[in-house]
Amino acid sequence: MSPSKLDSTDSFGHEEASVSCSKPENGCVDSLSIFHSEKAVEELLQQTPVAGMDEHLIEFSEALRTVAKALRRAAEGKASAQAEAAEWKRRYELERTRNIQMERKARMAEQFSAEKNGDIDCERVKNSDNQSMLQNESNEYSETGCMKHGIWSHEVLRDRESDSNSNADRNKIMRKASFKLSWWCNGENGDQHKHDIVSFERGNITTAERSSKQISLKWESDPQTVLILTKPNSVSVRILCVQMVRWLRERKKLNVYVEPRVKVELVAESSNFSYVQTWKDDSEISHLHMKVDLVITLGGDGTVLWAASMFKGPVPPIVPFSLGSLGFMTPFHSEHFKDCLDSVLRGPISITLRHRLLCRVVRDAAKNEYETEEPFLVLNEVTIDRGISSYLTNLECYCDNSFVTCVQGDGLILSTTSGSTAYSLAAGGSMVHPQVPGILFTPICPHSLSFRPLILPEHVTVRIMVPFNSRSPAWASFDGKDRKLLAAGDALLCSMAPWPVPTACQVDSTNDFLRSIHDGLHWNLRKTQSFDGPRDRDL
Repeated sequence: MSPSKLDSTDSFGHEEASVSCSKPENGCVDSLSIFHSEKAVEELLQQTPVAGMDEHLIEFSEALRTVAKALRRAAEGKASAQAEAAEWKRRYELERTRNIQMERKARMAEQFSAEKNGDIDCERVKNSDNQSMLQNESNEYSETGCMKHGIWSHEVLRDRESDSNSNADRNKIMRKASFKLSWWCNGENGDQHKHDIVSFERGNITTAERSSKQISLKWESDPQTVLILTKPNSVSVRILCVQMVRWLRERKKLNVYVEPRVKVELVAESSNFSYVQTWKDDSEISHLHMKVDLVITLGGDGTVLWAASMFKGPVPPIVPFSLGSLGFMTPFHSEHFKDCLDSVLRGPISITLRHRLLCRVVRDAAKNEYETEEPFLVLNEVTIDRGISSYLTNLECYCDNSFVTCVQGDGLILSTTSGSTAYSLAAGGSMVHPQVPGILFTPICPHSLSFRPLILPEHVTVRIMVPFNSRSPAWASFDGKDRKLLAAGDALLCSMAPWPVPTACQVDSTNDFLRSIHDGLHWNLRKTQSFDGPRDRDL
């Protein structure tokens, strides 16, 4: 962001203090003059032969060289000091802003509590009344902007036997303090599902038992419309598509949507495929999720990525058929597509909710972090690399305004758990179950051997910024395409998108994941140890 637009900090909490050393009037050493001083010394040494120099001249030239080096060290030291001071000032402003917000919210909570409760004795309120008051409080806080989208779980503790005791006995009773837990949400939609996994009983926190380990999809009404997406330039895929379209229309009486390219191929195959529907422009694609009940992909993982990229919001359930070279998200086989689709259309089916990352590029000239370019939704990963530059990337990484590290190396990968078996795995990241909600933080060939990959929780926002002292810009690619240049001062914000990609399972999510790494990667495959080897001797 331009220093002229902000006084102290930009929208990311970075100081706009200049570390340039080109202004002597500000007390900073002129780097250009240092360069000329060194150059003058070199020219002086080259013009006159060293053998014919006087000893005083040699000492004088060495002194000039020493002074030039000292001036350079002073300039570098001052630039480093200015950068450090800017960082401390940024932290101070961030902490000061956080404290002001906390004090404001505390005052609003006290004011609302005084107006709401008055002189009511909370210990004599029944549990049902507590729940209704809790709901009203949550609604009121959402309306006033305090604790917006939060989840309040609170139980007022009272001793039932204390009502029959005297006041003296009541004073002797030790009551456990009540409390409440809340989740702070910055987005428009709160995490309303979290109350299902946490329970509260007399001030004790326990995790509720999950009712089901797998996610099941059951149709409340029969599907009516199916979208088929195919891998291009494949004869086997084209033949299968013709058979599947005809079967879905004649046997299942379904409306079939295909891509414009595929419709041209089908009509060229036979004029009987005129009933197949498609779209004319990109504006109609944005409304596909309101028309399509089911998506069928014929190809590999790349076709699944293409299907997910077409939906910028909610995604219909996807049934992926394996017709590629390597697939971790395509459990169904094309040889039995009729039985598979018949089972899927009848339901219920197990599905895997594959989380996506919402990525936004914020330029240095932006006035705030909300002034971004068009966001990207990625199912595998977003990669920040050095491109064609020979210099190492220099990236500052933050997690919810907390400094993480500076990346120096070939680049950085921010991956979903579905993409953990893709580029992140090749760069040394771990394989993670696709239904684990998290963000993988994997460096690419880091300059430090102690730089190991991280797995961050799903609710954080990761911010990657190119600092102003970076030698070269960086490049960001989203699922291997749509490359964007990140110049000095630009930033990339990544958070978990609210719209996952539901893919149908052949058995269940865990079984399909383990089978994919066994079949696709030959994971931990080795020869069995011979049983006739040396044995332990009897003692």
